Amino acid sequence: MTAHAGLLQMRGGAEPVQMPSLIPEPQSLKWSGEHFPLDRSKGILIEDKRLLQVAEILQARLASDCISIPIRVGRGDNYLIELRLGSVKAPFQAEEAYRLEVKKNKVVLTANTEHGIFNGIQTLYQLTDFNTGMIAGCHITDYPAFKWRGYMVDVGRNYQSLELLKQQIDIMSRYKLNVFHFHLTEDVAWRLQIKAYPALTSAKSMTRNKGKYYSIDEMKELIQYCKDRFITLVPELDMPGHSAAFTRAMGVDMQTDKGLEIVKGILSEVCETYDVPYIHIGADEVAIRNQHFLPEVTSLIHQYKKEVVGWSPGGNYDDRTIRQLWKDEGEHDIGKGSLRHIESRYLYLSDMAPQSGVPSIFQRQFGGKKHGDSSLLGAEICLWDDRRVEQETDHLRMNAVYPSMLAFSERSWKGGGYPGKAADIGPDSSARAKDFAAFEKRLITHKKNYFRNLPFPYVAQTAIKWKLFGPFENHGDVTASFWPEAEGVSPEDSLAAVNATGGTVYLWHHTYDSPVSTWIPAPKVNTTWYAFTRFWSGADTTIHIWAEFLNIARSGADATPPTGEWDYKKSKLWINGLVLDPPEWAYPGRPMGLLEEPLVDEGYYFRRPAIVNVKKGWNSILVKLPLAAFDLPDWHAPPKWMFTVIPVQKADGVNWYASEIRYQPHADR
Repeated sequence: MTAHAGLLQMRGGAEPVQMPSLIPEPQSLKWSGEHFPLDRSKGILIEDKRLLQVAEILQARLASDCISIPIRVGRGDNYLIELRLGSVKAPFQAEEAYRLEVKKNKVVLTANTEHGIFNGIQTLYQLTDFNTGMIAGCHITDYPAFKWRGYMVDVGRNYQSLELLKQQIDIMSRYKLNVFHFHLTEDVAWRLQIKAYPALTSAKSMTRNKGKYYSIDEMKELIQYCKDRFITLVPELDMPGHSAAFTRAMGVDMQTDKGLEIVKGILSEVCETYDVPYIHIGADEVAIRNQHFLPEVTSLIHQYKKEVVGWSPGGNYDDRTIRQLWKDEGEHDIGKGSLRHIESRYLYLSDMAPQSGVPSIFQRQFGGKKHGDSSLLGAEICLWDDRRVEQETDHLRMNAVYPSMLAFSERSWKGGGYPGKAADIGPDSSARAKDFAAFEKRLITHKKNYFRNLPFPYVAQTAIKWKLFGPFENHGDVTASFWPEAEGVSPEDSLAAVNATGGTVYLWHHTYDSPVSTWIPAPKVNTTWYAFTRFWSGADTTIHIWAEFLNIARSGADATPPTGEWDYKKSKLWINGLVLDPPEWAYPGRPMGLLEEPLVDEGYYFRRPAIVNVKKGWNSILVKLPLAAFDLPDWHAPPKWMFTVIPVQKADGVNWYASEIRYQPHADR
């Protein structure tokens, strides 16, 4: 019997059983209906002592849930968890492939390498119900679609402690990501100790988090921490751009002869000090005045038998340099896909909000391909907080790192996806909408099971259905009113121009001059749209609501909304016919460009939600979305025409869960 993780399956004519939710979903999964009892397990068995390290990892994971199992070397019979090196055939990345068989009296995990065993252990842990002590019976054959499944953290602008970095690396490892891209230098600060040039990490050369950097010992510790989890750390020393901190510390520009000499000394020390296979040199967003700079830098790194990675569009690279694409223009730099490259376009977490970013990442088809090849190595999500953060954990909650990481884990491991860039979930009848709805169920299960004490700002949204009415010509008057907001009108009885799904609905969005799929196929300026939905409450009560009309990116310095407004477009929101006022902003009308001013309450998912009275029975939500012009006069405010309205209820700490609220589907209207 074959089933997707998380679906119900009958077991021997008994009551339906909820099968475990696996992320990433394996390439091949068959449920057997059997269960292996951990309380009868005699031990973790290995024949090859090379597997002792991964056996200890499994032992420690089980021990963290109060299950103590010894490790045995040799052969055995029943009621063992056996780890084996063997032959597992896979069409891609066979070195990471594994086969897992869970029977009622035995668990056998086979892989070609220790890395494959480690991957299988992550799946085995998710198969385990620690309340019952049972492992769900199944047969799995699994392998990744892409070789490079990365996560980048910019600590040049905002320093992060080793403790917080290790937390993120731990989550990466549990969801089978295998590249940690460590962006160490920026205009703000140089954060890697260089023995030959101590001035680089002096407090006076930094403009933020002054004096905070990573010592040689700390860097080695972090590299080893990654290796122990089968993750490759890729350090990035940005050159010759984003190097104002270097100039302040050394008194010279990188592209001068003296600057290049210093850079070569730095790279020689880094290559000789750290056991890493890649060096990322950045090399984007800079005018290359010294045409010899990058060729000499890459040649030096290659002499140390290390590979070079650079951003694309970027500098004058050789054909051996791996390109990391961040804009569409980067396609011209990869020679019609013949050069090795990594996809990071529209994968910046700091440009996304959770309710739109998670489905967008999940639905992506990286590099326009369903799986990697000799040219497309894989993909990488990136965390760029240009703006200063007040405290380091703001990175995780303001950028929805963990729900986004799980969506990326699924897509980068499973492969597939859908062409183009999307800010919408898609029509209910579409394959991509159905795929995401199934994934969302597993995602919410993981949130409840594994992230109760960690920031996970995502709530279930695929049950929310909207009717969109428009376009209404407003002739540039964003205050103009139209029939959906007229007193006595019942939008639920009217035919929608568009049916939409989700807690966040985008009418229009561009990123780096690149169009993004949204709910309105051909939106126009000087028009107004309305969105309407109804939800059922079982009693007269109060609920919490997330609401927003402009997602302020953390990778820029957007203006904050003015006093008494949701945004600069005069958007409005009614609950049961009553206007819901916007928050009393901590810093209303703060202009663009203030990168040193941290965000406080500007995002719906990191401020207190609105408290709203609702009645027993059906309740209505009406949203008004006027627009005069698409483009704003500053690129720091990417054009977005959107709204988020979603009821939530608070559970643990900063975690929020969807309310037990029933929405009226499109078909019932």
